[in-house]
Amino acid sequence: MFHIVLVHPRIPQNTGSIGRMCFNAGFKLHIIKPCVFELSQKAVRRAGLDYWDKLEPIIWESLEKFLKINLIHKERFFFATTKSDKPYFSVEFKKDDFLFFGSESFGLPSELMELNTKHKITIPMKPYGRSLNLATSVGIVAYEALRQNFHTFK
Repeated sequence: MFHIVLVHPRIPQNTGSIGRMCFNAGFKLHIIKPCVFELSQKAVRRAGLDYWDKLEPIIWESLEKFLKINLIHKERFFFATTKSDKPYFSVEFKKDDFLFFGSESFGLPSELMELNTKHKITIPMKPYGRSLNLATSVGIVAYEALRQNFHTFK
């Protein structure tokens, strides 16, 4: 199972949509607070449809608490960022990898990405583009990981 890690998400509809994708792909969703919205908010549930209650996301009160438990996996942490030249499709993803995505406004904290600098990945874009929608970005990277490991998908 792959792990999708949202660090400080800010838009409830994106989080709900990502949750829906995680449920249907068999991924585990981790949400690291603070969020600027309540995870029980109607917009999250609406975007996640009836999947949200079945998803069972893991909600972490802080990045520190998440890392205290999961830092042992740091060699399999991948950080999606515009501050990299390594395209996501050049990486060999393995089952149980952690795919990190930052908030819509601020991206990932630089100190987090320093935990494994060789695993900063990006989605190629034209130079005049600033970024993609968070839910779109998660879907692009997550389904590449799934494609590479489709033999384990059931």
